[in-house]
Amino acid sequence: MSISERRQREVAQREQLIITTARELAESEGWDAVTTRRLAERIEYSQPVLYSHFAGKDAIVDAVALVGFAELLDALRIAAGQACSAEAALDRVAGAYLDFAAGNGAVYQAMFTLATTLPFATEQAPPQLKGGFGELRGVLAALHEGCEGCDHDIDVLTEVFWSTLHGMAVLLANGRIPARLQDQRRAILVELFGGAARPGTSAVRGPRQR
Repeated sequence: MSISERRQREVAQREQLIITTARELAESEGWDAVTTRRLAERIEYSQPVLYSHFAGKDAIVDAVALVGFAELLDALRIAAGQACSAEAALDRVAGAYLDFAAGNGAVYQAMFTLATTLPFATEQAPPQLKGGFGELRGVLAALHEGCEGCDHDIDVLTEVFWSTLHGMAVLLANGRIPARLQDQRRAILVELFGGAARPGTSAVRGPRQR
């Protein structure tokens, strides 16, 4: 290994240590507790060394968010791959999404609620930002494949599905809705959006009548 390659690896390792430490501190004490001073103390580097990797806390939050998006994508892919049907895949990815949000509260905040410079919904968006949406879109598109009379734009439908998942996750995290009903909410959501691909039903009209 050349000296240049060794230095690059050391830089990558330091950056990963900073990201991991910030994430752990945020999960245990909240993002207000994450300061460059505390991070420098925890990783035993000087603040100038930390600033040589990240311009400040906002940049660290963005880095944590990117890691979170990559992990969420992995979780959604695994969930979809374990399903035996398109509708089962929708249920599994919905569950994986909600489980990720519940189990990684601070990371989820970095991804979706804290201020960010990450370019969402643009051509410049990093692949980590596009991956999760693409996975949700793929599952919904599979449900609509060959569906007669389905006139929903798949991108808009995916946005609404994602928005609903996000709302459920945030409301639960903030204690606005009871945790004991989350499985029932998920079942209703899957029925609504699964119904959009069945003749005579619509995601906006509600679940099928029994």
